[in-house]
Amino acid sequence: MEPYKLDHDIKLLCIPAASFPDGVAAAYQKLHSLVPPTGGRHFFGISWMDSKGTIVYKACVEEAYPGETEKLGAETFVVKKGDYISIVLHDFMADTSVFGRAFRELTADPRIDPQGAGVEMYLSEKEVRCMVRLAPQLTPNQTNK
Repeated sequence: MEPYKLDHDIKLLCIPAASFPDGVAAAYQKLHSLVPPTGGRHFFGISWMDSKGTIVYKACVEEAYPGETEKLGAETFVVKKGDYISIVLHDFMADTSVFGRAFRELTADPRIDPQGAGVEMYLSEKEVRCMVRLAPQLTPNQTNK
């Protein structure tokens, strides 16, 4: 794991997956039909556990201009600025089970924000940064007691 600092909030345009993991590919296909994967924008995956213990997943991209999300009829999510812990996955498409292992390791850290989400920030077609926000009141060397 390595620390990662996000200096500003990132507003995302999102398409929810109908289910996890089966609906994830379809959510990205719909997202790419609205916003083709060109033009230098970062794509994201956002996930969290709902009150029933089901994983909620959204395929997302950075909003290019204010109001784009609403214009395209998509959902919004804001990745909050702050301190994160992260793991960079290389050649993730060769074995997508690495995502589950990475997020299990990240969410086991006692410093994470209990209101946060798992964030996948796609760096390229082969690399992704998996990250979880640390609780804002804690510095990277403290723990919740």
